[in-house]
Amino acid sequence: MRDEDIAGDAAGRTVCRWGILGTAEIARKNWLAIHSAENCTLAAVASRDSERARRFIADCQRRAAFDPPPLALGSYEELLAGDTVDAVYVPLPTGIRKAWLIRAAEAGKHVLSEKPAGANAEDVREILAACRRNGVQFMDGVMFMHSRRLDRIREVVNDVQSVGEIRRIVSQFSFGAPPEFFEGNIRAHSGLEPLGCLGDLGWYCIRFTLCVLDGMWPTQVCGHLLSGRGRPDSPAPVPIEFSGELFFPEGVSASFYCSFLAEIQQWASIGGTKGSIYVPDFVLPRYGAELGFEISNPVYQITGCDFNMEDHRRRVAVREYSNSVPNSQEANMFRSFAALTLSGRPDEYWGAMVLATQQVVDACLESAASQGRIVQTAAPSP
Repeated sequence: MRDEDIAGDAAGRTVCRWGILGTAEIARKNWLAIHSAENCTLAAVASRDSERARRFIADCQRRAAFDPPPLALGSYEELLAGDTVDAVYVPLPTGIRKAWLIRAAEAGKHVLSEKPAGANAEDVREILAACRRNGVQFMDGVMFMHSRRLDRIREVVNDVQSVGEIRRIVSQFSFGAPPEFFEGNIRAHSGLEPLGCLGDLGWYCIRFTLCVLDGMWPTQVCGHLLSGRGRPDSPAPVPIEFSGELFFPEGVSASFYCSFLAEIQQWASIGGTKGSIYVPDFVLPRYGAELGFEISNPVYQITGCDFNMEDHRRRVAVREYSNSVPNSQEANMFRSFAALTLSGRPDEYWGAMVLATQQVVDACLESAASQGRIVQTAAPSP
């Protein structure tokens, strides 16, 4: 069970009541996504400061109003203890996220977590165990997994002719952070975001690779910490520029680069024995356009003195807008998650993908700590 529509739970409920733990900037985007999903409503927002929660609600209500407005709560404990929400979205920093994800599960709330869910695979296993014990759904907030474009890419990969057998996947996600980022942003603090750019950006590159290869597991991983830095109050540097190589069975390989130093790029390329796919914006779709990607099946022709490289490129698009509308990938994510909660049948596929991604991240860091030594990896286990 992945992204199908489900009518409702055994009690007849057709709307999932959401709560948000924290008022992080990304929560504003997801406020709108909850508003856009017809099987969702937002019931409460909790902050360590109730006045901050009230300001957050007032600001977001002006853009997309819920009726009645969400409750403004002055503690995370209050939200979890109440019976006003069925599911929580948790955008808290990674350094404190695990504890609240487990507490949410133990309170019987379904859990949608920002990524990475934990600092390492053992954290993720503890979170998944808590969700399993309490029969609640778990998922991380990788929005592109809910885009119809990813479905279409999978179709093209599987059609045999367009790409053939996959041999190589390459991806990059980066943005050039301004100087003030390294003075005050939580992503430059090892106690709050210990994985730095690898958890913030590389997570998407690794997940894309695992999704495209659909069940194939890397047997070896190699990682390189290219740059590390922390803000003045950070206990230790965090990765701010990182590259990795993943080696799969039968010679298939993948590489990625993530960085807070290089300017914005978020592309992915899938190369095979018959052609290639190029996605220019695989994480955050470009604003103002339908979602698409390119397929290339070049032909090299030599005729007499003419050496011609023929491109044979075609574009594939899905009728899905970039953001802020009901069929955007973030709205699809909340819609799909709500459908799972209302079904009463949690789908462990989503947690398994989180654990698999985290294990690759861990292997990359282990390799980087030993100057790029190749690390042998084992398939994910709960």
